[in-house]
Amino acid sequence: MNIDTNDANVVRASRLDCGALSDALDRLGIVGQCYKIKPCDPSFRLTGRAYTVLYEPTTIETGNVGEYMDDVPPGRVIVIDNRGRDEMGTWGNILTELAHHRGMAGTVIDGNNRDVALCRELGYPIFSHDTWMRTGKGRIQLKALEVPVIIGGVVVNPGDILRGDADGVVVLPKVREAELLDVAEHIASQEKQLRDAIRGGMRMDEARKKYRYHDLQSPKY
Repeated sequence: MNIDTNDANVVRASRLDCGALSDALDRLGIVGQCYKIKPCDPSFRLTGRAYTVLYEPTTIETGNVGEYMDDVPPGRVIVIDNRGRDEMGTWGNILTELAHHRGMAGTVIDGNNRDVALCRELGYPIFSHDTWMRTGKGRIQLKALEVPVIIGGVVVNPGDILRGDADGVVVLPKVREAELLDVAEHIASQEKQLRDAIRGGMRMDEARKKYRYHDLQSPKY
């Protein structure tokens, strides 16, 4: 997993699973769970700041699709908003090869991708609605870069942190990322202590009460 080790909050996010981060989002009343966005392989993990890409239906025969890639900084997550259109792919093996070669943290797509075998072979993490082989060339074109986009019902702004694992993808808004990470780390710590207590023989109802399990996601906690 490629991450920017010079970015302290990206490193912190990389140490947390999406479940803990999702609970922290609920606790703070933030919608950040990307609905029905899943990894192309359950082993895929990604953490990084968003580089956002917005597509639209093509108006010319050869619309620009992937030429932005040369300008994306290493360690970023390429976040593609195709408005959920699933009748074509938005990403394939050439982009996978380039992104992997240039050290991107991964790709997240509100739409479909193809050429799944290569991303699995390279270990390059892609998260999307689904996979299908039909090309997007001649069907979609680039509308804008580094603008707010929507992924699985979640608004993603350039620079937001995305974390992906086997459960899907969550978005940490940049303006509240430190607060979210503090809460998620607390939740993860409490749940670890609870599991350790159960392994040590404590009754589950007692352990949940001791570590306030039912309050961990509550906005009132």
